[in-house]
Amino acid sequence: MNITVDEDKCCGAGQCVLITPEVFDQRDEDGIVVLLDAAPGEEHHDAVRESAQVCPAAAITVDEDA
Repeated sequence: MNITVDEDKCCGAGQCVLITPEVFDQRDEDGIVVLLDAAPGEEHHDAVRESAQVCPAAAITVDEDA
């Protein structure tokens, strides 16, 4: 699994951080997503998928083949 985020799309809702804080964080100044781990361990895969699904801006892309 490989994750990318589009900071330009991010609206700072923070759902990804609430679901998977080991993989996502937010910038203090504007709440935009910060990707902490682009290739998280398998134990985080389900939560990362959920984070991508609930993102209101569709700013998270998950590549399952990576």
